[in-house]
Amino acid sequence: MSDTPDLEPSSAAANEAHRPIRSYVIRAGRYTDAQKIAIDVHWDNFVVPFEPRLFSVDELFANANPLTVEIGFGMGDSLLEMAIANPERNFLGIEVHKPGVGKLLHGLAENGCTNVKVFCHDAKDILAHCLAPASIDTLLIFFPDPWHKKRHNKRRLVQTDFITGLLPLLTANGRIHLATDWEPYAEHMVEAMEAVQGISNANGATNFWAEPDRPGTKFERRGIRLGHGVWDLLYTKNA
Repeated sequence: MSDTPDLEPSSAAANEAHRPIRSYVIRAGRYTDAQKIAIDVHWDNFVVPFEPRLFSVDELFANANPLTVEIGFGMGDSLLEMAIANPERNFLGIEVHKPGVGKLLHGLAENGCTNVKVFCHDAKDILAHCLAPASIDTLLIFFPDPWHKKRHNKRRLVQTDFITGLLPLLTANGRIHLATDWEPYAEHMVEAMEAVQGISNANGATNFWAEPDRPGTKFERRGIRLGHGVWDLLYTKNA
């Protein structure tokens, strides 16, 4: 009798052990007609194909304007609003959910935005390989998946080691702005961020940002109507 059946579980377990921990799940989503058309027509204008190499701000945008990076922009509503309101800044959005990318592309084309580029790829790969030291002026992480179950907490994007690893990418006095509508994750964010060496809470140690300067989202406004809280944090890199 072959021993192969006995080996397969061990092999699968080994593969699972070496598989990187993801902070997201790519969920199936329906595309609207507008999203499909935007992907077909505007993808090459805005989406940067992933390559494990450095992309300078000048290469991406043909200028040296300050760069804001948003990790996980969802449907892109706030990113689009910020880009329209701040034409003097560059915006790089990172998102793996293609319907969301399609919606953003539609909005960018409709509003004639030229200050936005997108990576449709894992943010950890982008930050590890594609962005140069001292290139990010502002890093945004708005409403990431909170991974509610305790056994999944390790999947949360905001971790002390993760933030520490990306600090070299920030400019002097660069900013990190976080937001969540899940209170246990807000508490986790504070604990993780306060343990990072080399940054300071702009509102005082352990304090949340009471009046953040960011656009609201449809999802957020719905949550507020239902009585859900929202917690923002702002940290700056020590010069």
